[in-house]
Amino acid sequence: MKNLSLSNIIAATHGEYHGPTDILDREITAVTTDSRSVTVGGLFAAIPGERVDGHDYIGKAADAGALVALAQRVPETCAQPVIVVRNTVEALGDLAAFYRRQFDVPVLGVTGSVGKTTAKEMLSSVLSQRFRVHKTAKNLNNELGVPLTLFGLDETTEFAVVEMGISHFGEMTRLAEIVAPDMALYTVIGSAHLEFLGDYDGVFRAKTEMLPLLPPDGTVFLNGDDPTLRKVRCAQAICRYGTAPDCDVRAENVRLLGRDGMALDIVSAERRIPAKINAYGVHMVTAALGAAAVGIKMGLTDSEIAAGIAAYAPVGSRSGVLQTGSLTIIDDCYNANPTSTASALDSLALLPGRHVCILGDMKELGENEAQLHYDIGVHAVKTGCSLVVCCGEISQEIAAGANAALGESAVWFADRPALIAALPKLLQKGDAVLVKASHSMAFAEIVEALQGMSF
Repeated sequence: MKNLSLSNIIAATHGEYHGPTDILDREITAVTTDSRSVTVGGLFAAIPGERVDGHDYIGKAADAGALVALAQRVPETCAQPVIVVRNTVEALGDLAAFYRRQFDVPVLGVTGSVGKTTAKEMLSSVLSQRFRVHKTAKNLNNELGVPLTLFGLDETTEFAVVEMGISHFGEMTRLAEIVAPDMALYTVIGSAHLEFLGDYDGVFRAKTEMLPLLPPDGTVFLNGDDPTLRKVRCAQAICRYGTAPDCDVRAENVRLLGRDGMALDIVSAERRIPAKINAYGVHMVTAALGAAAVGIKMGLTDSEIAAGIAAYAPVGSRSGVLQTGSLTIIDDCYNANPTSTASALDSLALLPGRHVCILGDMKELGENEAQLHYDIGVHAVKTGCSLVVCCGEISQEIAAGANAALGESAVWFADRPALIAALPKLLQKGDAVLVKASHSMAFAEIVEALQGMSF
């Protein structure tokens, strides 16, 4: 790590040091909030939580070799050096902001209601054709995860792609202060976290809190197919990507290759880049266009951009296509909101076979959650689903919407075990089955059951 001596950490976090003074010039080797991943010479940040209090593990972290703990209090029996701060999460952000500014490399902030992780992975795949890219790991995109992402910067980094996720007003301002992005990419403004942000306008205001904190000579990459993002006005240069004809980077000649992905021509001014996406879903075209837009800005060649898009692979349960010999399973159960679920249903319609969707509750939608679920049921039928299988209390509204749109096309189950037990009678060989719900619904169990089915 770079310039993270105990003295600098104390100054950056405005902390009060408790420990021997002869080690203040020593530099830490890593930062973690998990005592199980402490490295020798590292810093352990003790985060108080609802179920687990990191302060109870300061001694364990010291035994594992941690040099110092960042904490809100000094445990009574602790002999390890401790830097005491008012709030550990805030202090970790302050420290990450200090650390990020030790590196003079381009940093791209990625945000939006849906598609952030897909965009981040596609961007990293493209930019890695030219640069050594550091990217957000897993889903570390909030006020705690973003600092941990930034601590991964090192002397080999040439470009950083940082995913930035929020659910409340003011959070994006804080993340932008920590990340200090040079550029920003917006995916979609949709119906996520409406419980806290109210409506689309609220989501738009919260997400665009980043813009005043970008440098005036920065670039903002916007999905030109999103009507809400069309409203963006900022001091920075705007590059729109999408399928609309007036986009700066647009798609032409899009071909659907079924289970084998998609092909398209990426057009920007006089440039035309033939590209193949080895992943499924209409949203992948948007992700590829965003990555191409950034790649063009950063001076990549056509062949580098095409190679980066071709190298992309889905991460986790995000629109992964699983072939079992009996079924085509679209594993998209990492998370869900009405915008991402509607997009997944649109993509399901492109596949051959009978279309079945297994849908669960979508969380954090606020007072309109019943109507939003009902509308998804209607949309499922309109996109050609022959059978809509629902699970979860609120998902009764999905079933109601589907049945209102097309007779008795939906079935509802109160829990996963009942649904899984009924699957052999509901499904047919050759079905294309979408599985999608909020992460807390644990629909990965359903995907596992589908993989074990035979006809």
